[in-house]
Amino acid sequence: MSKIREAFQKGKAFIPFITCGDPDLDTTKEAVKAMVANGADLVELGIPFSDPTAEGPVIQGANLRALQGGVTTDKVFDMVRDLRKEVTVPMVFMTYANVVFSYGAERFISTCQEIGIDGLILPDLPFEEKEEFQPLCTRYGVDLISLIAPTSENRIAMIAKEAEGFIYLVSSLGVTGTRSEIKTDLASIVEVIRENTDVPCAIGFGISNPEQAGKMAAISDGAIVGSAIIKLLAKHGKEAPQYIGEFVKAMKAAME
Repeated sequence: MSKIREAFQKGKAFIPFITCGDPDLDTTKEAVKAMVANGADLVELGIPFSDPTAEGPVIQGANLRALQGGVTTDKVFDMVRDLRKEVTVPMVFMTYANVVFSYGAERFISTCQEIGIDGLILPDLPFEEKEEFQPLCTRYGVDLISLIAPTSENRIAMIAKEAEGFIYLVSSLGVTGTRSEIKTDLASIVEVIRENTDVPCAIGFGISNPEQAGKMAAISDGAIVGSAIIKLLAKHGKEAPQYIGEFVKAMKAAME
């Protein structure tokens, strides 16, 4: 069983997302430690990219601030090496195919294995084109995480059958960002996923408060939260880790 699958063995998994290097990598490191200390089961690390097409204005802003601060893929790798001295929960990278391509796919994915990254989420990689990276991910033991969206419809079963690690179920159409309510009929999508795989499924996009996290965890195996955490970073800067820790604690409690 992969380390990612293990993260779902203890009950509903809370998965926070953070953009690496916003406002700087030291703050990212402290924020990750605070998340884990307060119950995060798996951490999603965003490698900044100049054109993050899946992201709304909040995470776009974080990408921009990180890049302007001089963050590079190599610096993110070094930060993870450092984190791995203390952090044992699974960590996955969320970035874009171009970041992996320009770095060199094999070099990127083999480095993921070396530094202890357990999975890779590439929101702009269509299921039909995953063979571009899948063989390398398999070779280096890095789970290539599949995304399923409300528009996936007749492709849900096909994607689910080949999924590994966990399935990232996108809650609603559009980009990331906090939403006041999530109206998609996610339960029926989860049903199709469960008929086709035993790989756990976590819901992301738009979850911003404990009530929403509780609702999403009730119908799936976990909840993913990004924009609400990035807002805390934008508000508190270097002081954000303690606020992020408190936020994660409240979200995790609501899911139990």
